Amino acid sequence: MRSRLGRLLTVLCLGAAFPLLWFAAWQGTRGNDFDMYQSQFLELRQRLLYAEKENKKRSHELSSALDEIKRAVAKRVNLTINRTDDMKWKVSNLTRKLPVHLTNMYYYLPHLREYEDAIFPNVIFGQQRTGVSLVMGIPTVKREKQHYLIDTLHSLLFELSEEQKKDCVIIVFIAEVNAEYVNSVAESIKTSFPREIQSGILEVISPPASYYPDLSNVKKTFGDSEDRVRWRTKQNLDYSFLMLYAQPKGRFYLQLEDDILAKSDYFQSIKNFAAKQSQEWMILEFSQLGFIGKLFKSEDLPLIVDFFLMFYKDKPIDWLIDHLLWVKVCNPEKDAIHCEKEKAELRIRAKPSLFQHMGIYSSLAGKIQNLKDKDFGKNVLHKAHNNPPGKVDTSLQTYQQYTLEKIYKGEDCFWASAPVAGDYIRFTFLNPLKIEKYFFRSGNMEHPGDKLFNTTVEVLPADEMLRKELVDNGSKFNYPATKDGYLKIGAFENGIAEGNVSQSIGKIQALRLSVNSDSPVWAILSEVLIKTSEN
Repeated sequence: MRSRLGRLLTVLCLGAAFPLLWFAAWQGTRGNDFDMYQSQFLELRQRLLYAEKENKKRSHELSSALDEIKRAVAKRVNLTINRTDDMKWKVSNLTRKLPVHLTNMYYYLPHLREYEDAIFPNVIFGQQRTGVSLVMGIPTVKREKQHYLIDTLHSLLFELSEEQKKDCVIIVFIAEVNAEYVNSVAESIKTSFPREIQSGILEVISPPASYYPDLSNVKKTFGDSEDRVRWRTKQNLDYSFLMLYAQPKGRFYLQLEDDILAKSDYFQSIKNFAAKQSQEWMILEFSQLGFIGKLFKSEDLPLIVDFFLMFYKDKPIDWLIDHLLWVKVCNPEKDAIHCEKEKAELRIRAKPSLFQHMGIYSSLAGKIQNLKDKDFGKNVLHKAHNNPPGKVDTSLQTYQQYTLEKIYKGEDCFWASAPVAGDYIRFTFLNPLKIEKYFFRSGNMEHPGDKLFNTTVEVLPADEMLRKELVDNGSKFNYPATKDGYLKIGAFENGIAEGNVSQSIGKIQALRLSVNSDSPVWAILSEVLIKTSEN
């Protein structure tokens, strides 16, 4: 085929030269014998006709050669398509999972050439949600002492609206290869967040063991111990793996850690801050600490991961990010001040911070880090409402100054020791009134797990005759009645109870939250709203 192409190119080049020869001949007619050049012109014309004929012949040969190539390619594609179902899945997902050119990844991690499966995560839980505004990535590893992951997830999910939950994905990357440990963490997430797993907002993945190269003999740099170099090297690989998986899922990617606390309005604040940027940016920072709260455009992740993998053995992740910015915008012929100014155009800091580091025990064994973001400020741990005049009482044991009266008046949250079956929280109104709706939120941003479980919302009709009838004959409404004349109108789900109250019940004397089973955790009420036609 190469000889065919060579002959064709020779003919085409000769054909292109003929017009130039003809032009030269025409120029020479002035002062020379016209007949001689006319004869040469006719000869050139014959040659041109011959070249055209040869061109058509070579074109046909080239077309035949291209057909042969197409048949060979089609044959290889058919071989790929006819592989097992498992391999079909891997091939079809290759581009979606790994936007970085594969040869680059294999160059930086050459051991992957022997393990095709190593570039694909084990998706433990997930609905493969895509097309969202925000993808959040949380790598987590085994710690020697305290674990913070569940509290971190509670904090992120705590005050997201239903609309916001549909517009994001939180990916937990369990960056361990011990199957028993990975499964135990995954099950604890599923137990704590079954609805979020089912809806697709929460995904849990882990890496194949063959993804990691041999880290037993790392080169020590910057005076770090071998353990610390190994820890930060693996961390770079973890971030890269997670970013590649997250890249095709949404517009923005937010890098988080497994020991953080989020502000209640973080989701909308991030979207608003990103939307108002008029200049080109590469990183938006919502925390000044480490690699917490760093927002990237998903379209930039392939370049970023490529850079990480290029130098994953050399420096920590936050240093690599800074070097990437230097490579993009800094002029070696200018000073450091000019460089920092240029980098600040690509790396924009938002204040106040939206995420706070709350862990004490690092994932690096023996390391204690009391890092706090000074720009985070104080989180609002309760939400105030103007509730109708009334008295409050409870069977729960109140903790310190966090009384039930304070949350009812909107001054602070209510916090009590672990409830048991039969405990209650009651609001009795000074004057019977018609309630339109109610809203109760348990837990708060700092203690998101301190919720009310298996707890019902009950109302006491003001009409004594109606209450007696409920006790004697049961409820005539669509709500079940209690033995003391209350109607069960709702219940807590995932820490929240809300609903409208049927006006057919009439005026209400009291509202009660009744605990139906023992709780393993303390209880916080962070929001109480009792809405009437008058407030």
